Amino acid sequence: MTTQRILATIAALALATPALAAGDVAKGEAGFKKCKACHMIADGDNVIFKGGKTGPNLYGVIGRQAGSVEGFRYGNDLVAAGEAGLVWNEENLVSYLADPKKFLQETLGDGGAKSKMSFKLTKGAEDVVAYLASVGAAQ
Repeated sequence: MTTQRILATIAALALATPALAAGDVAKGEAGFKKCKACHMIADGDNVIFKGGKTGPNLYGVIGRQAGSVEGFRYGNDLVAAGEAGLVWNEENLVSYLADPKKFLQETLGDGGAKSKMSFKLTKGAEDVVAYLASVGAAQ
C-alpha cells in the first residue's frame, strides 16, 4: 500500500470516527490500574503513575505520533502507521485500546497487521483516555 493511500485511510478514519462523549478522568485513573502492569506515566523524573516498562511511557500520548517514544521497541506495524501520519487523539486511541490488532489492520489496510499489545480494553477506554489526556503534556 502506498504512503498516500495510508494517509488517505487515516484521514478518512479520523473524519468517520464519531465524536465521543468526554470520559470521566477519576474513573480513568482507577481504570488505568489495568494498564500499569505494562505502562507507566512519567514526565522525566516526575512519576505520575508508577507502572511497568513492557509498554511505552504514556505521558503525553495524546498528540504524539504513534510508535515514536525514543528508545522503545514498537512493533513494525505501529511504527508504519505513525510514519504514515497516525497521531494519537482521544477518539483513535479509544478505538486502538478496544482492539489494537483490528485498529492497525483497518488503519493500514492490511489484514495481516499485528500489534504487540494483546490486551483489549473493551470497557472504560474513554475514561482511561480522558485520564491520559489530563496528565499529559499541554497540547
